[in-house]
Amino acid sequence: MSSALATPEVVATPKPLADKTPDIAQRSQAGGKAARYIGSTAWRIAKPSIAIASFLGIWEAAPRLGLVDKVFLPPFTEVVSAFFTLAENGQLQEHVSASLTRALTGFFVAIAIAVPLGIAIAWYRPVSDFLNPILELFRNTAALALLPVFVLILGIGEESKIALVIYACTFPILLNTISGVRTVDPLLIKSAASLGFSSIRLFQKVVLPAAVPTIFTGIRMAAASSILVLIAAEMVGAKAGLGYLITASQLNFQIPNMYAGIVAISLLGLTINAILVLIERRLSRWRVTT
Repeated sequence: MSSALATPEVVATPKPLADKTPDIAQRSQAGGKAARYIGSTAWRIAKPSIAIASFLGIWEAAPRLGLVDKVFLPPFTEVVSAFFTLAENGQLQEHVSASLTRALTGFFVAIAIAVPLGIAIAWYRPVSDFLNPILELFRNTAALALLPVFVLILGIGEESKIALVIYACTFPILLNTISGVRTVDPLLIKSAASLGFSSIRLFQKVVLPAAVPTIFTGIRMAAASSILVLIAAEMVGAKAGLGYLITASQLNFQIPNMYAGIVAISLLGLTINAILVLIERRLSRWRVTT
């Protein structure tokens, strides 16, 4: 008689499930942060868009509702139509090219003069003592007040307009360069000097990078000034340019064309400012942004 040994049945105990609550909470928190970031970014973009859209809506509605005379302030859509008409027949490109050439020529010459001069005045006391009186005299003289002087000396051609732009752009860049160099943290300069930096290396590695934000503030102010004073100069004696376009359109009672020229000036100024902001960020990457 054979007997079989009974083997006990092994029962596998199930492993406890891992608690996934922390992972779900982390994913939820990350999703909430992403949603808040997207929402804040969208709101930062929407705020200026809402303001501009409201302004353009008022501009469009006011003449059509009779709140202002339609002859003197045409609706925005008519101005846009005139803008594209000028662009199609090539007049707008001609005037923009003429104004941009004059403005950029004077602007870059002013940078080449004002930045080195501002560094010299800020860094060397004898240079500051010698030039400060004459700078105080001319920086309080409006550029447009000297327009007749430039016209008398240089004529009504390109030279007088470019010279006026140079004069208007020089002082914002010069004064901000002086301020930027003089307000560099003295501890940075002492630390670099203690490491054995020469004067040239000190300027290259410490002073100029620290002064870049202030210098670019002056450059952006000068860019706006270059457009403004040039438009005024072109209204006096020019055969091409946005200032000439505005004045000629007014005299010929082509009011939509006049406003199209004004819109072109605004777009040109915004484009130049955006380019300068990108360059400033490129040169100021060392700054810690919060």
